Amino acid sequence: MHILIALTYYRPHISGLTIYAERIAKAFARRGHQVTVLTSHFRKELPYEEVCDGVKIIRVPVLTRISKGVIMPTFGLVASKLVAENDAIQLHLPQFDAAGIALRGRLLHKPTVVTYHCDLKMPPGLLAWSANQAVNLMNHLTAKATHRIVTYTEDYAENSPLLAKYLSKVKIISPPVELPITTNKMVAEFIQTYNPQKRSPVIVMAARFTSEKGVEVLLDALPAVLNAHPFARVLFAGPYQGIVGEESYSSRLSPRIKEFEDQGVWQFVGELTPLQMAAFYRSIDQLVLPSLNSTEAFGLVQIEAMLNGVPCVASNLPGVRQPVLRHNMGKIAEIADAASLAEAILSTLENRSKLVPDIPGIHQEYDPDRIAAEYEKLIAEISDEINHK
Repeated sequence: MHILIALTYYRPHISGLTIYAERIAKAFARRGHQVTVLTSHFRKELPYEEVCDGVKIIRVPVLTRISKGVIMPTFGLVASKLVAENDAIQLHLPQFDAAGIALRGRLLHKPTVVTYHCDLKMPPGLLAWSANQAVNLMNHLTAKATHRIVTYTEDYAENSPLLAKYLSKVKIISPPVELPITTNKMVAEFIQTYNPQKRSPVIVMAARFTSEKGVEVLLDALPAVLNAHPFARVLFAGPYQGIVGEESYSSRLSPRIKEFEDQGVWQFVGELTPLQMAAFYRSIDQLVLPSLNSTEAFGLVQIEAMLNGVPCVASNLPGVRQPVLRHNMGKIAEIADAASLAEAILSTLENRSKLVPDIPGIHQEYDPDRIAAEYEKLIAEISDEINHK
């Protein structure tokens, strides 16, 4: 089967959405499908076309940017050609350009599936607000045109303003999660690089440094944590510099972070490769996800941590709370509540020895090949419906 996957950003851009898309694309390719990814040419140094891990990537030129969005005048022409050439379409939302592709899929009788990752909430400002309204409109048009909508949990689907309007189309499929195998030597090297003084416990965030991630809530919670654990260490893994639309947020938090950096408490790790992430998870004690709103729908990093026996503390957000609740591996903290976050962190650290994950079961639930097989069944189901109309 020839499968077209379309999304605004693809790897090497780092986000939960792009990591999901890369994993499912590679899983489709491993299962013998011809996979094409249609995305934006968001970095000048990237090739316009290449093949990675059996997946063909086509990057469309970007004319300009509006906040976090991109304008691609030739996107429609390229999309029309690719929709006609492929047997099935998978779209990743939020995405401004998805509605046109979904409509093409509907008109050409191609099974079209949307994977809905999160609601969109842009940074403050008139331009960002306008972009947010435009993308939300296009997401609704996409949802109307597509055959099915996949999301991670019923919890999120029922609480999402968009998904709640299209529940008859919604299919729940767990997200794909995998990490490469690492060695004890790599873990030791990671610790020597990022925690040479062997401070403990090691508490981490693994995310993009953006306003919806709730970094300030962790900063507010740290004094209480340090009072109980004076040698605690916080590592922040992920992009944290030059993030479009987050300049004022970064500037506002920088002085507070600098104080913790000077104390040896806080360190930015930066972007890590999948192999480095595998070593990273084996060198920490707890992962924290203090997200603030529905731009976070699950938190793939929670499953990655749990696969390494690491408990998590997550916000009491729809979807985001599900990994902890499903697998009994941590605590839930109230949204934007530093005292609740500190209490959850301390409670989880105190009870860590009692938190034992079912690693084989988690592996099976989130195995990318199993997830790809679920998509294949869904595409076959849609094909039967189209053929019998």
